[in-house]
Amino acid sequence: MIQAHRVRRWRQVAGLLLASVWLAGCASPHYLQLDPQRTAEVPRSGGGQAITVMAVDQRDGEVIGTRTGSAMSTATINVSAHELVPRLQAEAERAVRDMGFSPTTDPAEGRPSLTLTLVHLGYERGQSRPVIDEARLEAVFEAKAVNRGSTYTGTYTSRRTQSYAVRPDRNANTRMLNDLLSDGLDRAFRDPELGQLLAE
Repeated sequence: MIQAHRVRRWRQVAGLLLASVWLAGCASPHYLQLDPQRTAEVPRSGGGQAITVMAVDQRDGEVIGTRTGSAMSTATINVSAHELVPRLQAEAERAVRDMGFSPTTDPAEGRPSLTLTLVHLGYERGQSRPVIDEARLEAVFEAKAVNRGSTYTGTYTSRRTQSYAVRPDRNANTRMLNDLLSDGLDRAFRDPELGQLLAE
């Protein structure tokens, strides 16, 4: 009888420990390391001219949302500007190179420039239905080309709605956000106005 009581007691303690670990995992922040890549072809308009290229993160902060959808949740989703900007810089330089220009990070008076800015990256909970929830993701890029006193600015918005029965884990969220940002890069660098202004 005493042995049976001990077994029940052990099971209760083990259950509480497992529940605590599960809840802690649900409430812990996700720090995502993103690596978006452009896949679309870009219009070729350059003839080898040097172009100053810069990537900028103008988001209000590094928390892009929460996994629960509650603004007060500690289960935040975080994307570090320190880690993301170098990847955006590399993609911007690759796009400019594919346009036919020679990218550089050194500014110079009179040299054409292209600035890629991440204006917004958001992760929100969408509509809830029986058994199914959804996540709504949005990214907004701005690309600004400057040459000989002329400026062209384009804004490019990508959105994605993902339905799920099991809340996405860190890997799933990383894939979704990489796809979202990659689509934004495609939209930006497919814009023929950027290359045309830089080539003038």
